[in-house]
Amino acid sequence: MKEDPATGPQSFMSWLKNALTREPQNLQELVDILRNSEARNLLDPDVLAMVEGALHVSNMQVRDIMVPRIQMIAIDNETKPEEIISIVLESGHSRFPVIAGDANDVIGILLAKDLLAYYSNNENEDFNIKDMMRRAVFIPESKRLNVLLREFRSSRNHMAIVVDEYGVAGLVTIEDVIEEIVGEIEDEHDIEEEEYINQHGKSRYTVKALTPIDDFNKFFRTNLSDDEYETIGGLVINAFGHLPKRGEMIDLAGYNVKVLRSDKRRVHLLRLIKLDDVKEPD
Repeated sequence: MKEDPATGPQSFMSWLKNALTREPQNLQELVDILRNSEARNLLDPDVLAMVEGALHVSNMQVRDIMVPRIQMIAIDNETKPEEIISIVLESGHSRFPVIAGDANDVIGILLAKDLLAYYSNNENEDFNIKDMMRRAVFIPESKRLNVLLREFRSSRNHMAIVVDEYGVAGLVTIEDVIEEIVGEIEDEHDIEEEEYINQHGKSRYTVKALTPIDDFNKFFRTNLSDDEYETIGGLVINAFGHLPKRGEMIDLAGYNVKVLRSDKRRVHLLRLIKLDDVKEPD
């Protein structure tokens, strides 16, 4: 019986060295050997996926995965404290660029945990976002992801602002890089599979794009058709007429629908507010 290279006495790296005795001449030949090993049950599929992801990352640049400036959720340094808290709660993010009036002028990074600590220790003092924001790290969009990951680890920074010749181009986080290796990471702010719809206050909701239209209709007492689309995400994309980016809004079934989370392939999370309660676009 052959040893499992992932769990047996022989280390994975030793096994890999033996597997490469025919000396692949390029990256594709190396990948082919690894895939052949997985097909022969010598390599676990999850291990193969991560190895391929790591090889893939070494050939990628920041511009390939960054969140574009138009999709950044930034906080203006003049924003009132209660509005900042609303942004933090709604987005579910833990880090936010702080800008001075314009997205090209990033002056720092605000951590949600620092905001919490400030409120717990300075209840009676005037709020000043500059007292708690951290230094912003700026990187070129051409930086390779493997180099960026190494810098993230050594500096313990988790977010960097991406710049090009015109100014701020977007942002990138350590999670963005790691997800290219191991796949999408669900965190404590992500809605669990069974929790399709969450209510926040009287008329504000977050809705997972994978919510079946039938479940959506039952919860909101609407009558949306599921003849062409099975999920609310599909229906929303159809209503937009294109794959919407984060922050785009549309009115649908008596609600203002805002895209909270999306990527290049699909929509992930939506925010709904009853139209009667929408005071102004945000």
